[in-house]
Amino acid sequence: MGVFVFLPLVLPFTAWPIARLAEQHLHPRTATRLLTVIAAVLACCSTLCLALVMVVGTAQLPGNPLPDGWSDPEVREAVPYDEVAGRLAIPALLTVLVSCAGTTWRHRRVRRRAEEALGTARPGPVVVLRDAAPYAYALPGPAGRVVASTGMLSALTSRERRALFAHERAHLTGRHDRLLLTVRLAARANPFLRPLRTAVAYTAERWADEVAATQVGSRRTVARAIGKAGLVSRGAPVSALAHFAVAGPVPRRVAALLAPAPAARAWPPACTAAGLAVWTAAGGATASALSSANAAVTLGLILHAATFSP
Repeated sequence: MGVFVFLPLVLPFTAWPIARLAEQHLHPRTATRLLTVIAAVLACCSTLCLALVMVVGTAQLPGNPLPDGWSDPEVREAVPYDEVAGRLAIPALLTVLVSCAGTTWRHRRVRRRAEEALGTARPGPVVVLRDAAPYAYALPGPAGRVVASTGMLSALTSRERRALFAHERAHLTGRHDRLLLTVRLAARANPFLRPLRTAVAYTAERWADEVAATQVGSRRTVARAIGKAGLVSRGAPVSALAHFAVAGPVPRRVAALLAPAPAARAWPPACTAAGLAVWTAAGGATASALSSANAAVTLGLILHAATFSP
């Protein structure tokens, strides 16, 4: 077990280089999926090892609910024992669980309120609300719908409206809400993964931009639609759901659309900075998975023997 139980807590650092390089050098679809998988693996492994540290560290504490055999001196020598780390792991793990539960609850509440607000709307894949406030977003669900206000649509031409609707439909088709929720939970589980959350929020929008550009047939039209939407919605409240013109990345998204379309290759050459970052992040995720598996299996075998030994 040894140091392996602590490695997954710090291995998320290996994903930092890819967080920004993926935005610049990978296709948005590839970057979104890759970063989400890496974040999910690293978060699950770090949470598992945090739980293992808590179990090992609290086995000697009086009043703990663990079997008496776990406090045996031989067991104590077979596994790394640190009472301070074990005690600190208790509030840390509780914080992770409460934070993740709160994030999931807020995500469901936003969806529920949005669905309730559309309760009287006419059924259909697109819902237009009579509202002067400019906004547009994708509402996921069994019958995922695109919601837009008259204030937003009035600021766009007919082709730009097509770009808006294609963008939001891409969010629904790609199930970006699930990917975004995954990286939010990962960042809650391990704060070192926050750069990946920010990167995925951007690459998911870029993914939808590229789909819209392909369907509309003009990258400049999509760029104009995003730029106009960003200007008219400045200062307006932003929905917690996938939003067409989030103020922060709008200039970068417009610049990307005015440039040539990104290459569709899934894995950059290893000799490039992006390729090295991808291999580093993949290696970190693999090492984290192997370390947490080794620690969990080792601890399980030792404690099982301690519990059921005659």
